[in-house]
Amino acid sequence: MTAKTVEFYFDFGSPAAYLAWAQLPALCDEAGAELIHKPMLLGAVFQATGNRSPAEVPAKSRYVRRDFERHAARHGVPFNFNPHFPINTLVLMRGATAMQMQDGGACFGAFCACVFRAMWVDEKNMNDPAVVGAVLQGAGFDAVQFLAAVGQQPVKDRLKAVTEEAVARGVFGAPTMFVGEQMFWGQDRLDWVREALAQH
Repeated sequence: MTAKTVEFYFDFGSPAAYLAWAQLPALCDEAGAELIHKPMLLGAVFQATGNRSPAEVPAKSRYVRRDFERHAARHGVPFNFNPHFPINTLVLMRGATAMQMQDGGACFGAFCACVFRAMWVDEKNMNDPAVVGAVLQGAGFDAVQFLAAVGQQPVKDRLKAVTEEAVARGVFGAPTMFVGEQMFWGQDRLDWVREALAQH
């Protein structure tokens, strides 16, 4: 029998990706599936596909924000919409990629938890390098080492490659999950991910 996996394409700048990330580990544990994180650059995906953020459409932005709050409340996920949204996540996504590439990804989970919490619970202005440095230091990361890591060419190349891979597979937004070749977009499609795993 083929091993069950969920490939999770995400960007820290997406509140929907945070809501999915908060629930996917338990879902995968229940299904006996491996969760494979795929950090990508959502801005580049938007550019490649002609999509755009709901933040650019005022009526949609108001609705989606309330919808995220309802979703978080229903699933018991702590959530505060970041007043500094949208946030440029290039450095943060390179950071996630670097953490994934270092030491077998030993610190990757803790890094994701730190950044997602800062963005979507603590309402930190992660556009500000000083704030990012303070958040990372507070979580036990070395901000100087982090800045050195995100500047490495292999890190930049890998983030670009995963982003291009996402577009090639039909990804147009975040979060996007794959179970085999079945694609599911949005934090509100996790029940369908669960069903796909049950059939896998």
